[in-house]
Amino acid sequence: MNHRREMLKRSAAVASLLMGAGLLPATALAQVAGYASAAFDAKSMADVMKALGASAPAESKDIVLQGPDIAENGAVVPLGASTALPGVKRMLLLVEKNPSVLSAMFDFTDAVEPAIGTRVKMGQSSNVYAVAMLNDGRVLFAQKEVKVTLGGCGG
Repeated sequence: MNHRREMLKRSAAVASLLMGAGLLPATALAQVAGYASAAFDAKSMADVMKALGASAPAESKDIVLQGPDIAENGAVVPLGASTALPGVKRMLLLVEKNPSVLSAMFDFTDAVEPAIGTRVKMGQSSNVYAVAMLNDGRVLFAQKEVKVTLGGCGG
């Protein structure tokens, strides 16, 4: 039994040293304080684009938005977006009638395929937008109407 206790003591000591040296991974944060907070506080698509320093988006068939036609529970609506366009630096998911329009923002490098999937909360039936911001300054979007039968924002 003493061998086991000694091993646990040593393991705890090693973990403490690694953590103190910054060699253990820290907790991932969904949003760094101050990072694009104006965009997440925006109440319309135009305000989101302005906060991110982007031009007005144009509709494109090159952006694919996946989501249900009818969401039975607005608290967990699965959404996804993808594109085959080169040079995508950021993708956004926006829900038009939510209190905060911007639901998710993903940054990309050229080494990553621009395809995302997540779950968002929707308070009511609304248009959902997938927006792709490209390195050349173009901003493109696809939209879809999602009907919610049971609201997710307290409904």
